Amino acid sequence: MNKPRVCSFESRRNAEMRSLIQRHGGEPTVVASMQEVPLDDNTAAIDFATRVEAGEVDIVIFMTGVGAQTLRDTLEQSSETESKFKLFVEALKVTSIVLRGPKPKAVLTKWGLQDFHVVPEPNTWRELVTLLDESSLEIANKTVAVQEYGVPNRELYAALEQRGATVLPVPVYRWKLPNDTEPLRKAIEEVVAGTFDAVMFTSANQVRNVLQVADDAGLRDRFLEAVNACVVASIGPTCSETIVAEGMTVGFEASPPKMGPFVRGTLATLESRD
Repeated sequence: MNKPRVCSFESRRNAEMRSLIQRHGGEPTVVASMQEVPLDDNTAAIDFATRVEAGEVDIVIFMTGVGAQTLRDTLEQSSETESKFKLFVEALKVTSIVLRGPKPKAVLTKWGLQDFHVVPEPNTWRELVTLLDESSLEIANKTVAVQEYGVPNRELYAALEQRGATVLPVPVYRWKLPNDTEPLRKAIEEVVAGTFDAVMFTSANQVRNVLQVADDAGLRDRFLEAVNACVVASIGPTCSETIVAEGMTVGFEASPPKMGPFVRGTLATLESRD
Protein backbone atom coordinates (compact mmCIF):
# COMPACT_ATOMS: atom_id res chain seq x y z
CA MET A 1 0.00 0.00 0.00
CA ASN A 2 1.44 3.36 -1.05
CA LYS A 3 1.90 6.02 1.60
CA PRO A 4 -0.21 9.18 1.17
CA ARG A 5 1.80 11.97 -0.40
CA VAL A 6 1.66 15.19 1.61
CA CYS A 7 2.96 18.64 0.66
CA SER A 8 3.58 21.20 3.40
CA PHE A 9 4.68 24.80 2.92
CA GLU A 10 6.05 25.12 6.46
CA SER A 11 9.18 27.25 6.74
CA ARG A 12 10.51 27.79 10.28
CA ARG A 13 9.66 24.29 11.58
CA ASN A 14 10.48 22.53 8.34
CA ALA A 15 12.33 19.53 9.84
CA GLU A 16 9.72 18.99 12.55
CA MET A 17 6.92 18.99 10.00
CA ARG A 18 8.71 16.44 7.83
CA SER A 19 9.31 14.18 10.83
CA LEU A 20 5.68 14.37 11.97
CA ILE A 21 4.32 13.50 8.53
CA GLN A 22 6.65 10.50 8.31
CA ARG A 23 5.77 9.38 11.84
CA HIS A 24 2.06 9.37 11.02
CA GLY A 25 2.48 7.36 7.85
CA GLY A 26 2.78 10.01 5.16
CA GLU A 27 5.37 10.66 2.48
CA PRO A 28 6.37 14.31 3.01
CA THR A 29 7.45 17.08 0.69
CA VAL A 30 8.18 20.16 2.79
CA VAL A 31 9.21 23.38 1.07
CA ALA A 32 9.64 26.82 2.61
CA SER A 33 7.16 29.43 1.41
CA MET A 34 8.20 32.43 3.52
CA GLN A 35 10.83 33.94 5.76
CA GLU A 36 10.64 36.37 8.67
CA VAL A 37 13.00 39.32 8.21
CA PRO A 38 13.72 41.76 11.08
CA LEU A 39 13.21 45.39 10.15
CA ASP A 40 16.37 47.46 9.64
CA ASP A 41 16.74 50.58 11.79
CA ASN A 42 13.51 49.83 13.63
CA THR A 43 13.01 53.17 15.37
CA ALA A 44 9.30 52.39 15.92
CA ALA A 45 10.17 49.46 18.21
CA ILE A 46 12.69 51.54 20.15
CA ASP A 47 10.21 54.43 20.50
CA PHE A 48 7.60 51.93 21.72
CA ALA A 49 9.94 50.63 24.42
CA THR A 50 10.71 54.20 25.49
CA ARG A 51 6.98 54.94 25.80
CA VAL A 52 6.46 51.80 27.90
CA GLU A 53 9.32 52.89 30.19
CA ALA A 54 7.70 56.33 30.52
CA GLY A 55 4.35 54.80 31.52
CA GLU A 56 2.62 56.02 28.36
CA VAL A 57 1.35 52.57 27.30
CA ASP A 58 -1.44 50.93 29.28
CA ILE A 59 -1.67 47.51 27.62
CA VAL A 60 0.84 45.59 25.49
CA ILE A 61 -0.35 42.77 23.24
CA PHE A 62 2.31 40.29 22.12
CA MET A 63 1.06 38.42 19.07
CA THR A 64 3.92 35.96 18.47
CA GLY A 65 6.89 34.45 20.23
CA VAL A 66 9.14 35.21 17.26
CA GLY A 67 8.06 38.84 17.37
CA ALA A 68 8.75 39.12 21.11
CA GLN A 69 12.22 37.66 20.64
CA THR A 70 12.91 39.91 17.66
CA LEU A 71 11.85 42.90 19.75
CA ARG A 72 14.35 41.89 22.42
CA ASP A 73 17.11 41.59 19.81
CA THR A 74 16.25 45.02 18.44
CA LEU A 75 16.39 46.66 21.87
CA GLU A 76 19.64 44.94 22.83
CA GLN A 77 21.25 46.00 19.57
CA SER A 78 20.10 49.60 19.98
CA SER A 79 22.75 50.35 22.61
CA GLU A 80 26.15 49.10 23.65
CA THR A 81 24.72 47.33 26.69
CA GLU A 82 21.52 45.42 27.50
CA SER A 83 20.23 48.30 29.62
CA LYS A 84 17.49 49.30 27.15
CA PHE A 85 15.95 45.84 27.21
CA LYS A 86 16.28 45.55 31.01
CA LEU A 87 14.50 48.88 31.51
CA PHE A 88 11.76 47.73 29.14
CA VAL A 89 11.19 44.50 31.07
CA GLU A 90 11.05 46.36 34.39
CA ALA A 91 8.41 48.68 32.91
CA LEU A 92 6.39 45.73 31.62
CA LYS A 93 6.07 44.46 35.20
CA VAL A 94 3.68 47.33 35.92
CA THR A 95 1.97 47.22 32.50
CA SER A 96 -0.97 45.00 31.56
CA ILE A 97 0.18 42.26 29.15
CA VAL A 98 -1.96 40.21 26.78
CA LEU A 99 -0.46 37.20 24.99
CA ARG A 100 -1.95 35.58 21.88
CA GLY A 101 -1.29 32.03 23.05
CA PRO A 102 1.54 29.92 24.48
CA LYS A 103 4.42 30.93 22.20
CA PRO A 104 4.78 34.54 23.36
CA LYS A 105 4.13 33.31 26.91
CA ALA A 106 7.16 31.03 26.72
CA VAL A 107 9.34 33.94 25.62
CA LEU A 108 8.12 36.44 28.21
CA THR A 109 8.40 33.87 31.00
CA LYS A 110 12.10 33.62 30.17
CA TRP A 111 12.28 37.39 30.63
CA GLY A 112 11.14 36.90 34.23
CA LEU A 113 7.57 38.12 33.65
CA GLN A 114 4.64 36.21 35.16
CA ASP A 115 1.44 38.26 35.14
CA PHE A 116 -0.32 37.75 31.80
CA HIS A 117 -3.72 37.54 30.19
CA VAL A 118 -3.40 34.60 27.76
CA VAL A 119 -5.75 34.32 24.77
CA PRO A 120 -7.38 30.85 24.55
CA GLU A 121 -7.34 28.59 21.50
CA PRO A 122 -7.61 28.89 18.61
CA ASN A 123 -5.69 32.11 19.43
CA THR A 124 -7.12 34.32 16.70
CA TRP A 125 -7.71 38.05 17.00
CA ARG A 126 -11.38 37.29 17.72
CA GLU A 127 -10.53 35.32 20.88
CA LEU A 128 -8.20 38.16 21.83
CA VAL A 129 -11.00 40.71 21.60
CA THR A 130 -13.36 38.41 23.53
CA LEU A 131 -10.77 38.07 26.29
CA LEU A 132 -10.52 41.86 26.53
CA ASP A 133 -14.31 42.18 26.65
CA GLU A 134 -14.66 39.55 29.37
CA SER A 135 -11.62 40.41 31.51
CA SER A 136 -11.06 43.16 34.04
CA LEU A 137 -8.94 45.08 31.52
CA GLU A 138 -10.42 48.43 30.58
CA ILE A 139 -9.32 49.58 27.13
CA ALA A 140 -11.52 52.63 26.60
CA ASN A 141 -9.36 55.77 26.57
CA LYS A 142 -6.25 53.60 26.96
CA THR A 143 -3.17 53.24 24.76
CA VAL A 144 -2.91 49.65 23.54
CA ALA A 145 0.34 48.60 21.84
CA VAL A 146 0.24 45.64 19.47
CA GLN A 147 3.37 43.74 18.45
CA GLU A 148 2.70 43.07 14.80
CA TYR A 149 3.50 39.81 13.03
CA GLY A 150 4.47 40.37 9.43
CA VAL A 151 1.54 42.57 8.44
CA PRO A 152 -0.84 44.87 10.35
CA ASN A 153 -4.02 43.19 11.60
CA ARG A 154 -6.53 45.81 10.46
CA GLU A 155 -9.53 43.89 11.84
CA LEU A 156 -7.99 43.76 15.31
CA TYR A 157 -7.09 47.44 15.23
CA ALA A 158 -10.62 48.36 14.18
CA ALA A 159 -12.12 46.27 17.00
CA LEU A 160 -9.85 47.92 19.58
CA GLU A 161 -10.63 51.40 18.28
CA GLN A 162 -14.37 50.65 18.34
CA ARG A 163 -13.95 50.00 22.06
CA GLY A 164 -12.31 53.38 22.58
CA ALA A 165 -8.64 52.37 22.57
CA THR A 166 -5.78 54.26 20.98
CA VAL A 167 -3.82 51.64 19.02
CA LEU A 168 -0.02 51.78 18.85
CA PRO A 169 1.24 49.31 16.21
CA VAL A 170 4.74 47.94 16.88
CA PRO A 171 6.31 46.43 13.73
CA VAL A 172 9.26 44.12 14.43
CA TYR A 173 9.59 41.94 11.33
CA ARG A 174 8.07 41.42 7.91
CA TRP A 175 7.33 38.39 5.80
CA LYS A 176 9.06 37.80 2.49
CA LEU A 177 9.32 35.02 -0.01
CA PRO A 178 12.34 32.72 0.43
CA ASN A 179 15.49 33.97 -1.22
CA ASP A 180 15.36 30.91 -3.48
CA THR A 181 11.81 30.27 -4.71
CA GLU A 182 12.75 27.46 -7.10
CA PRO A 183 11.87 24.62 -4.64
CA LEU A 184 8.51 26.31 -4.02
CA ARG A 185 7.83 26.64 -7.75
CA LYS A 186 8.67 22.94 -8.26
CA ALA A 187 6.29 21.93 -5.47
CA ILE A 188 3.54 24.00 -7.09
CA GLU A 189 4.20 22.22 -10.38
CA GLU A 190 3.93 18.87 -8.57
CA VAL A 191 0.56 19.92 -7.13
CA VAL A 192 -0.60 20.80 -10.64
CA ALA A 193 0.64 17.41 -11.87
CA GLY A 194 -1.51 15.62 -9.28
CA THR A 195 1.41 14.32 -7.22
CA PHE A 196 -0.06 14.96 -3.78
CA ASP A 197 -2.98 13.64 -1.76
CA ALA A 198 -2.92 16.51 0.75
CA VAL A 199 -1.62 20.07 0.83
CA MET A 200 -1.02 21.66 4.24
CA PHE A 201 -0.95 25.34 5.23
CA THR A 202 0.12 26.58 8.66
CA SER A 203 -0.48 30.31 8.14
CA ALA A 204 -2.52 32.66 6.01
CA ASN A 205 0.66 34.22 4.66
CA GLN A 206 1.81 30.82 3.37
CA VAL A 207 -1.36 30.71 1.29
CA ARG A 208 -0.71 34.16 -0.17
CA ASN A 209 2.95 33.44 -0.92
CA VAL A 210 2.23 30.12 -2.60
CA LEU A 211 -0.41 31.73 -4.80
CA GLN A 212 1.93 34.60 -5.62
CA VAL A 213 4.59 32.19 -6.89
CA ALA A 214 1.93 30.15 -8.73
CA ASP A 215 0.69 33.35 -10.34
CA ASP A 216 4.21 34.41 -11.34
CA ALA A 217 4.66 31.00 -12.99
CA GLY A 218 1.35 31.31 -14.86
CA LEU A 219 -0.07 28.38 -12.87
CA ARG A 220 -2.53 29.97 -10.45
CA ASP A 221 -5.76 28.66 -12.04
CA ARG A 222 -4.32 25.19 -12.64
CA PHE A 223 -2.95 25.12 -9.10
CA LEU A 224 -6.34 26.01 -7.60
CA GLU A 225 -8.06 23.33 -9.67
CA ALA A 226 -5.50 20.68 -8.71
CA VAL A 227 -5.29 21.58 -5.05
CA ASN A 228 -9.05 21.27 -4.66
CA ALA A 229 -8.74 17.64 -5.76
CA CYS A 230 -6.54 17.11 -2.67
CA VAL A 231 -7.31 17.41 1.02
CA VAL A 232 -6.49 21.04 1.79
CA ALA A 233 -5.48 21.13 5.46
CA SER A 234 -5.50 24.30 7.58
CA ILE A 235 -3.87 24.95 10.96
CA GLY A 236 -6.82 27.03 12.20
CA PRO A 237 -9.63 29.52 11.54
CA THR A 238 -7.57 32.49 10.33
CA CYS A 239 -5.69 30.34 7.86
CA SER A 240 -8.96 28.73 6.74
CA GLU A 241 -10.53 32.11 6.03
CA THR A 242 -7.72 32.96 3.63
CA ILE A 243 -7.83 29.53 1.99
CA VAL A 244 -11.53 29.92 1.28
CA ALA A 245 -11.19 33.54 0.19
CA GLU A 246 -8.61 32.48 -2.39
CA GLY A 247 -10.90 29.86 -3.94
CA MET A 248 -9.90 26.67 -2.15
CA THR A 249 -11.95 24.29 -0.02
CA VAL A 250 -10.77 23.34 3.46
CA GLY A 251 -10.85 19.56 3.88
CA PHE A 252 -9.49 19.54 7.42
CA GLU A 253 -8.96 22.22 10.08
CA ALA A 254 -6.89 21.47 13.16
CA SER A 255 -8.39 21.82 16.61
CA PRO A 256 -6.43 22.59 18.70
CA PRO A 257 -4.30 24.58 16.23
CA LYS A 258 -1.06 22.76 17.01
CA MET A 259 1.29 20.96 14.67
CA GLY A 260 0.86 17.46 16.14
CA PRO A 261 -2.96 17.35 15.96
CA PHE A 262 -2.74 19.10 12.58
CA VAL A 263 -0.62 16.36 11.03
CA ARG A 264 -2.53 13.52 12.72
CA GLY A 265 -5.86 14.94 11.60
CA THR A 266 -4.69 15.47 8.03
CA LEU A 267 -3.47 11.89 7.70
CA ALA A 268 -6.63 10.58 9.38
CA THR A 269 -8.75 12.54 6.92
CA LEU A 270 -6.85 10.98 4.03
CA GLU A 271 -7.32 7.52 5.51
CA SER A 272 -11.05 8.06 5.90
CA ARG A 273 -11.34 8.98 2.21
CA ASP A 274 -9.81 5.68 1.07
